[in-house]
Amino acid sequence: MKKESVKLFLMILPFLILVFLFSYFPLHGWIYALYDYRAPLKLSQCEFVGLKWFKALFSNPTQVSQLIVVLKNTFAMSLLGIATSFLPVLFAIFLNEIKVKWFRNLVQTLTTIPNFISWTLVYSIAFCLFSTTGMFNTVLQNLGIISEPLKILDSGQHVWLQMLLWSTWKGLGWGAIMYLAAITGIDQEMYDAAKVDGAGRWQIIRNITIPSLMPTYFVMLMLSVANFLNNGMDQYYVFQNSFNRDSIQVLDLYVYNIGMTGRSMSLATAVGVMKSLVSVTLLMIVNFVSKKTRGEGLV
Repeated sequence: MKKESVKLFLMILPFLILVFLFSYFPLHGWIYALYDYRAPLKLSQCEFVGLKWFKALFSNPTQVSQLIVVLKNTFAMSLLGIATSFLPVLFAIFLNEIKVKWFRNLVQTLTTIPNFISWTLVYSIAFCLFSTTGMFNTVLQNLGIISEPLKILDSGQHVWLQMLLWSTWKGLGWGAIMYLAAITGIDQEMYDAAKVDGAGRWQIIRNITIPSLMPTYFVMLMLSVANFLNNGMDQYYVFQNSFNRDSIQVLDLYVYNIGMTGRSMSLATAVGVMKSLVSVTLLMIVNFVSKKTRGEGLV
């Protein structure tokens, strides 16, 4: 038994090393939030300022107002993501109900491929389609439907909806894989018994498939809530411009902008530290609520 445990440990050891290198080791960079760092000086050559940058987040009215706008965008994007988190479940059920195997595999492949396309390429596709000189506007103008091109990408209107639609298109097929795996784990005898009792397709979906997917869905939902402030940066970075900057700048992009534009890397680190602490707190709260309501938690 001991030999088997050693083998299992050696199997997961490379992944533990990767987790340490990319998730825990970078945390030593939090120390930059306590210094007035100026590149390319060494940290020992910079002035130690303690909690100055953390206080600056809330003492400067301009900083506070800007942070409120950023948090509003972050909350909006996260809430929209949580509100549409059921779409991969429905899509997985839809794929499972396709009886023609080759067509089901084709649909699943075509909807999964966008997940592996970089956001830079996604923006290139969006620019070719929806810019003022793109295909969408060109076709509408040639048909005489519009006289002037519609400003879709270079506009501050409906930015949240646009980002939601692009992220849904990119991640819907990939998100459904988890639920397809859960569907294959459902006891087939339950389906056979339901068919013998005369249950139709919709009754089977409503009374067997959906209830069986709920544990997986709630786990994924809790992870989404715990990562409420982690919207990522890639999507918003490539889609941002001077027209939509106030509506598209989420917290991760805000940290990047203030850190890489020369404003203050120490301030950006302080914001990142606060974001991580809030995320961990949210995870603990969600875990506590889950244990109280479902009898089991994430950790």
